[in-house]
Amino acid sequence: MVDLITKNEIFSNSKPFIVHRIDKETSGILIIAKNRKYAQLLTSLFRIRKIHKSYLSICHGEMEKNEGLFDNDLIRYNKDKKISERAITNYKVLDKNTNSTLLILNPITGRKHQIRKQLFSIGFPVIGDSKYNFPVNKIHKNKNLMLHAYSIKFMINGKKYKYTVNVPDYFKKKLLTKRLNLFKNS
Repeated sequence: MVDLITKNEIFSNSKPFIVHRIDKETSGILIIAKNRKYAQLLTSLFRIRKIHKSYLSICHGEMEKNEGLFDNDLIRYNKDKKISERAITNYKVLDKNTNSTLLILNPITGRKHQIRKQLFSIGFPVIGDSKYNFPVNKIHKNKNLMLHAYSIKFMINGKKYKYTVNVPDYFKKKLLTKRLNLFKNS
């Protein structure tokens, strides 16, 4: 990723610093600083949870509750060591039908595969997720993960910053085939 970014003219007189991570299958916004000073500032804002991200996701099944909070412990492994970490995500249903749900999700914590693991654990895996999914869903394999980092917002020295990025064409196409409307509850 850094090699691709370095070749971009925006970084012709600077070195890019990737400030946070995003799953490689996830589309959307990523903050990249042009210098070490801002990379450190933005990293510290992430650490103290002053940067707020929103994700859009299409998942299998119809969720009953229209909004809520996922608050649970996620397990990961570091070599042979089992690590349990608390993960918190706010969610709101934007549209749903009998076979799919469109959500906007705001992770409070930033755990690896947090949204994907949390949705899978409650029985609503993200469409196109080859890792956290049920075998029946893998029969109709979708090549793209329907998880999109939609917006990011933060404040520096009293000035508010908000950046959004539209969903990719394959996401729009899946919304159409699943008969879901991104702007139904806007």
